[in-house]
Amino acid sequence: MPQTPAIRIEPEPRAVQILFHDAVIGSTKRALKLIEGTREPVYYIPREDVEMAFFQDSDRTTTCPHKGEARYWSISAEGYAAQNAVWSYEQPKEAARAIAGHLAFYPDKVRIAVAEDR
Repeated sequence: MPQTPAIRIEPEPRAVQILFHDAVIGSTKRALKLIEGTREPVYYIPREDVEMAFFQDSDRTTTCPHKGEARYWSISAEGYAAQNAVWSYEQPKEAARAIAGHLAFYPDKVRIAVAEDR
């Protein structure tokens, strides 16, 4: 996978679940882990492993010099809502091409459960 000094993307060998209150909104064994500088890793989940029915399009976009332009979604499930909780780089820059078609989640808005090593 192409890398830059600023980011590193690697497959996450453990299962990853995304929970919003009591709803499992994503579950995969195909997550990618993006490490950017000294920040906490961000897990990117393939779109086909996420329940998109819980998401509503947002008008928010942001731009990262290493990854490109991100679009956002809000989540609504179990009687709760979280604004701009999910993002994706639909057409990431070359160094981040591996995360195309994947979604990431703010850990303060969802619970990201990574299976324990066995």
